Amino acid sequence: MSVGFSTFSIKAALAAGTFLAFGTVSTASAEKYASIVIDLETDQVLHARHADAPRYPASLTKAMTLYMLFDAMKSGEVKLYERLPVSRAAASQPPSSLRLRAGSTITTKDAINALITKSANDVAVVVAERLGGTEQRFATLMTAKATAMGMESTTFKNASGLPNSQQLSTARDMSILAERLLEDHADYYGYFANTKFSWGRANYKNHNKLIGRVVGVDGIKTGYTRASGFNLMASAKRRGRRVVAIMFGGSTARSRDQHVSDLIEAAYKSFEQGDEAPELRMRMTFSDIQPPVDPDGAAMPVLNGRIFGANAVVAEGDEGSKQD
Repeated sequence: MSVGFSTFSIKAALAAGTFLAFGTVSTASAEKYASIVIDLETDQVLHARHADAPRYPASLTKAMTLYMLFDAMKSGEVKLYERLPVSRAAASQPPSSLRLRAGSTITTKDAINALITKSANDVAVVVAERLGGTEQRFATLMTAKATAMGMESTTFKNASGLPNSQQLSTARDMSILAERLLEDHADYYGYFANTKFSWGRANYKNHNKLIGRVVGVDGIKTGYTRASGFNLMASAKRRGRRVVAIMFGGSTARSRDQHVSDLIEAAYKSFEQGDEAPELRMRMTFSDIQPPVDPDGAAMPVLNGRIFGANAVVAEGDEGSKQD
């Protein structure tokens, strides 16, 4: 069911029950596509499709892992050049990873860059164990923080976004997380604009290809598993005005990137059309933007949290192991 378009504020819409509620649904549907665009200056929802439907966040999860790490750094609990220990559990994580060895260490700064650019699953567990003792306990803390933020439809079961049928979120919840990263951790947000990261002899490029290609885009996170399709949380700032765009369920990285780019361009186009009849203006501006063709093409069929189909195997990792 499509949520439609609205210019109500997020908080007002939730309070008034304007948008489709998540309720007690605890599993993702077979459909994967969802999107939302927010004007952070006014806190208005400029566009929304399936924005409250449960979806698999994949490596968008790492945006919350980073939020928790930034919280710890802000409080002084964790230092920027502290060396974080790598456990066997962390070293055993499937790609995308830095292939860290058990018993080695990685600095907090390198961990941040590895999560943002390489989307390294082993590093996510390193951070989780440093902050929560175990990844399971850290996931509980992540969920509690999300609930406190107003992300009431989000449950985390791990720190990386690797496949777990109970790890769910929504496009709207992820827009709240993006806004809180920008508001609460502006001092650290610049890391999301890094386009590359070097570790050992390897050089990694940021999976967010909109940085440097779409005017004003300066972050923040991509995600991919077979169960989720290609996801993107992006933010742009032009002439002092910032928007956030979230998309779940692209069939390729390229089609997802193009769709999110179109959403961002539509948002800024709408700002140029004056304040007369804002609801109609939003409808007209976004009316030509349709969901990508075959939006669920990359996603393993999932119904009620269970994978079906012959020889169904969920690919593990982020889009570093699978591009277009």
